[in-house]
Amino acid sequence: MNEEHGESLNQVFSQAPALVAKKKWPWLNFVLFLLTIFSTFFVGLSWSLSYKYANAFNQNFQLALGPAIFRDSEVISLSIIYAAVLIVILLGHELGHYLACRHYQVNATLPYFIPAPTLIGTLGAFIKIKSPITRKKDLFDIGIAGPLAGFVLSLPALFYGLALSKIVPALPPGESLALGEPLLLKLAGGLIFRGIPPGHEIILHPVAFAGWVGILVTSYNLFPMGQLDGGHVSYALIGSRSKTLGRVLLGCFFLMGVFFWVGWLVWALLILLLGLKHPQVSDEEASLPRSRKALSFLIFIIFVLSFIPDPIKGYNIFDLWKQFGF
Repeated sequence: MNEEHGESLNQVFSQAPALVAKKKWPWLNFVLFLLTIFSTFFVGLSWSLSYKYANAFNQNFQLALGPAIFRDSEVISLSIIYAAVLIVILLGHELGHYLACRHYQVNATLPYFIPAPTLIGTLGAFIKIKSPITRKKDLFDIGIAGPLAGFVLSLPALFYGLALSKIVPALPPGESLALGEPLLLKLAGGLIFRGIPPGHEIILHPVAFAGWVGILVTSYNLFPMGQLDGGHVSYALIGSRSKTLGRVLLGCFFLMGVFFWVGWLVWALLILLLGLKHPQVSDEEASLPRSRKALSFLIFIIFVLSFIPDPIKGYNIFDLWKQFGF
């Protein structure tokens, strides 16, 4: 993801000195990066435990997180691997944007990582674009560079991790957290496992889970709305009409929040806060080169393969209504 200032094009030249100003040590970026390493590692402990003791949990085996877990070298190793793979995917995504900005001489910050005690250990990362992007082609390339890099890095993690994943008897509904499956995961699972016996489920290896997160991040950033990567791409393709498209999708977010996953409501509020309006470019009426239009079809295919309508199953409004006894 990247954020962009909404200044007019007349301000470009007034900001030129900032492009050559002496850069300060990015201490905040560094501290957030370290904190995200730790947060993803600690969250990875629970996923590593679930993977290592997958068969034992089906026999009412009880194991809680505690100091003793740090004496389990396998769980520690798996957690380190999960954190490392996920950080590489997120860093690759943001460096894709950053390097594209450098190529087009657009001033941008290094990535800001966001540590958080979520199910994946982070809220992702972003760069901040500090000077206007003036041409459609530049905007398009900067927008797609991150998702393409993140998707390419997620693929080997997903396939390799799936090859190490386990098929175990499924726990009763409500006793485990069920993750949604993108089309890509279903296709990959079908190739690797050649069918799963009835009453069984896949327990993802931590590397596969990191790949799953990378795919999730890719798809959500590709929504053609506002300051998301897909918002930059859609604005480069269809100009100001992308705002209307964003409004339609915002309504879809609210519907998906009701019927699929309540997290869509949080996404809708975040998009509203960031705004649907996109800063203008100087060649507003220009058409993108054919090569970029062809790439837009590739981006659409990546989105279809990666999209997960319910990242966590059983957490739509109706399920939560029943769960709390209303």
